[in-house]
Amino acid sequence: MSTSLPTLYEHYTSGGIVEGLNANQTYFTLNQKNITLFSGALHYFRVPQQYWRDRLKKMRAAGLNAVDTNVPWNLHEPQPGVFDFGDGGTDFQEMLNLEKFLKTAQEEDLLAIVRPGPYICSEHEFGGLPSWLLRDTGLRIRTSDATFMRYVKRFFDALLPILVALQFTRGGPIVAFQIENEYGNTNSDDRDYMNALKDMFEASGLVELLFTSDTPTYGTSGALPGVLYTANFQNNSLRELQTLQSYQPDKPLLVMEYWSGWYDHWTEDHHSIPIEYFSYVLETILSFPASVNFYMFHGGTSWGFLNGANLEDFTTTNNSKLQPDISSYDYNSPLSEPGDYTDKYYSLKSLIESYTVTKTLIPEMPNETIRVAYDAIEVTQQLPLINLIENNAEHIIDSTYPIAMELLPINNNSGQSYGYIVYRKEGINIPANSVLAIEGHVCDTVMVLINGQLVSKVLTQVDDLDGFGYWRLPNPSLNLGSSSYTNATLDLLVENWGRVNYGYLNQFNQFKGLWQGNVTLNNVVLTNWKIIPLEFKKQWTNNLSGWRTPNFETGPSLYKGILNVDSPSDTFIDMRNWTKGIVILNGFVLSRHFRIGPQQTAYAPAPFFVTGNNEIVIFEHFVPARHIPFSKDIIFETVSIIDSNTSSASKLIGNVQFDLILLFLFMVTLLGHLNP
Repeated sequence: MSTSLPTLYEHYTSGGIVEGLNANQTYFTLNQKNITLFSGALHYFRVPQQYWRDRLKKMRAAGLNAVDTNVPWNLHEPQPGVFDFGDGGTDFQEMLNLEKFLKTAQEEDLLAIVRPGPYICSEHEFGGLPSWLLRDTGLRIRTSDATFMRYVKRFFDALLPILVALQFTRGGPIVAFQIENEYGNTNSDDRDYMNALKDMFEASGLVELLFTSDTPTYGTSGALPGVLYTANFQNNSLRELQTLQSYQPDKPLLVMEYWSGWYDHWTEDHHSIPIEYFSYVLETILSFPASVNFYMFHGGTSWGFLNGANLEDFTTTNNSKLQPDISSYDYNSPLSEPGDYTDKYYSLKSLIESYTVTKTLIPEMPNETIRVAYDAIEVTQQLPLINLIENNAEHIIDSTYPIAMELLPINNNSGQSYGYIVYRKEGINIPANSVLAIEGHVCDTVMVLINGQLVSKVLTQVDDLDGFGYWRLPNPSLNLGSSSYTNATLDLLVENWGRVNYGYLNQFNQFKGLWQGNVTLNNVVLTNWKIIPLEFKKQWTNNLSGWRTPNFETGPSLYKGILNVDSPSDTFIDMRNWTKGIVILNGFVLSRHFRIGPQQTAYAPAPFFVTGNNEIVIFEHFVPARHIPFSKDIIFETVSIIDSNTSSASKLIGNVQFDLILLFLFMVTLLGHLNP
C-alpha cells in the first residue's frame, strides 16, 4: 500500500467542490474529474451498528469507491407519523441511524448512493412498505393514488432533510439517488407516480444525480425522461448492456444491480453462483465499459420478522403460491453473512484493481471477526402457548369474526405488523370427529389447539406444506379427532411468514392472519372470537411471566436457556435439533428457524450479547430439543423429511451426552467381541 496516493475524497474534492456526479456524456465525472463507479450494496438495517465500520472498511479495501443502501420505510415509520432514525425507541433503533451510517461511510473514504424508496424490494418484508398502509380501504400501493402519495410525502418530509444535508455538493458522501425501484417490473405504467416522486426529491433540495433501475430487456416503462436509466441483471450481460446503451447512447452505463449471488426461500437449496461465472460477468461489465454496483456486496441478516417473500406465479393473488424467504441474507455475497471474505471478494478486488484508472489510497484488508462455538446450553424453562396468553396477553380484542392482523385496533390504531396472532373461541362444545374448516387461504400458517393441546398435524416433511395448516391449500379442513370436548377453548395460532416484496401491483394486498372467509365447525359458522396478537417486541418478551420447569411436550411453547459469557464473541445458534419457530436473544428476535432448511443456524453477533447471563428463548411450534448448541460457522442444509430419531435423541439426552453414550456402548460391544 502506497501512502503517497491521495484518498478518494482528497482527489475528488481538491480545489473545492463545484459539481457532483455528472452523466451528461458517455462517462461519469465527479467534481469534473473522470470516475468509474465501483460500488457495493450494504443495508445498514441488516448489520449491527457496531459492525458498520468493519464492513465499510472491507468494502473500501476491495477497491470500491461507493456504498449503496436502501431505506426501509416500514422500519423508519413503524406507526403513522411515528419515526425512528436512531432514537425512536423501537427494537431496531440502533440499526436505524441512517445519518451515522452515511457519515461513517465518508469517514471510511467511500461515496454513497441512496435509494430512499418508498418501495425498495430488497427481499425485505413488504418491499419496505409499512403494513399499516393496508388499513386504508381502496388505497393503491405504488401509484399516484392521492392517499398513498400523502403518506409518502409525510415519510419523505422526515427522511429527505437528512439526505439533503449529506449530499456531495454540500460536503457529504451522497452522489446519487434512485427514484423508486424496478418500477418497470410492476406491470404498470403510472408515469404520474414516478414524476411525483421526482418532484418531491427536487422540491426537498436533492440536487445530486437521479436515476431509475430496471432490467433493460424488460423495457422502459420504469424510466423517466432526463433521468439516468441503470441496469439490473445477473445473466446475459452483453445483451443487457447493449440494450441499455441503445436507450441512452450519449450516457454512461451503470449496472446498478449486478446480482453477485441470490437469496433463498425456505425448502430450497442454498443458492450459489460459481466464482468462474461471477468473474466472467464482472469482467464483461468492466470491459464494456460500465460502472458497477454489487447487489449484494454484504447481505447481512433479515432480523426478526423482516424477511420478505415471493409469489411463484405472478398472476395469482390468493397467497397459494407464497415463497417466504429465509432470515439469513447471506446472498452468496463477496462478504458472507458474518462478514467473512469469500472467493468472490478476492476476485472482484483483483479485477477492480486492473480496471481502475485513477489510483487512490486503498487501505489494508481488516482482519476477519473472531467467532466461537459456545458449549451447548440446557433448556431450563418452558412457557406453553396457553400460559403465554393467560399470563402475558397485552391485548385481547373481541370480534364477531376473525379479522386480519393489520386491522387490529392496537399500536395507536395502526394494527399488527409482525409475528403471530391467536384466534380464540371459548366455551365451545366439540363433538367427536368434528370438522374444522377455514374459508379461503391461511395467511400464512395455522396450528389448532384445544385446551392448550395441539390437535393439528406435527410438521415432519416438506410435503406437509401442501396440507392443512399452510397457505397452499384452499379452504382447508381438519378432523379434530375422536375425543369430544365440553366448554372447551379452541385456539387457532396463525403466523405471518413474510409479506411479498416483489411483483405486480395486484400482489401487494398482503393481509395476514385469517381474513378471507369464515371459520366453521361442522358447517356452522363460529362467531364471537377473542383475538390475541403476539408481536414479540423486546420489552414484552423480556418481561414474560409464568415460566415453569419444562416437560418438552409437542406443540407451541417458549423454551429458555441461559448462556453465560465473559467476553462476547460472534457465534451461530445451531437449530438442527429443533423443528420450526423463531430464535430470540436477550429479547431481540434474531431469526426464524425451520428444520427443512436451507438455513439451519441463526447468526448471533457479539454486540447482541452482554457480559454475564444471556437469555436465549426459542418459540418452537412443534417438537423441541433439550439443548441449544452453537456453531462457529453458518450451516445451510435442506432436507425433505425431519429426522425424528435425531430429535428424540436430543430431547432425551442432548447432543454431547448422546455422543458419549454411543461411544460407551461401542466400547462395551467391542470388548464383548474381544472377550467372548
